[in-house]
Amino acid sequence: MAFTVGIISASPQRNSNSLRFAKALQHLLAERSFTEVQIVNFEYYDIPWVGEGDINPKQLTDFQYYLINVWNKSDVVFIVSPEYNWSFSPQLINTLDQLGGKAFAHLFDNKVFALAGVSSGRGGRQPALQLTTVLNKLINFLDGNSVIAPRIFESHETDQMLDADGNFIGSEAYIKGATAFVEYALRIAQRWFR
Repeated sequence: MAFTVGIISASPQRNSNSLRFAKALQHLLAERSFTEVQIVNFEYYDIPWVGEGDINPKQLTDFQYYLINVWNKSDVVFIVSPEYNWSFSPQLINTLDQLGGKAFAHLFDNKVFALAGVSSGRGGRQPALQLTTVLNKLINFLDGNSVIAPRIFESHETDQMLDADGNFIGSEAYIKGATAFVEYALRIAQRWFR
């Protein structure tokens, strides 16, 4: 079964570790048969902060249009977030706040989400776990029919495991773990869309 896949790299930093891992996912997914795999890079993030403005579906910026379009057409959405103070990125929190209403409810319907947390040290668990809770609440609130793959990935010491283009340069255990994360998400998708 062929899926359309979107990968959201939720760090606004240029050449971030999150983007490295997003590119690694893209490489792993390219080894399989998919109609399309696209990365959304939060380096170009321009969503107004809650309380300072809203996203107008009829007047989207280039970044907002790309994010919403990739997310909307994807069967499987991988979300990669850096760990910021034991949580996921403020930009991703704001994005979910801004898109978590009726105008964008379709983004939380008929999807499989797979979540990864990224760290330059020994972290990554907390953003993925907290993101699981928030996404589940949004899916429920918006009456969506989506599922979050239970297996998360913690990308430890990311800059030592991946080069800037997302090529594996680290341990075999890291490669094995990342590959298992992708394969697990795809098995969930195969069951979900059967």
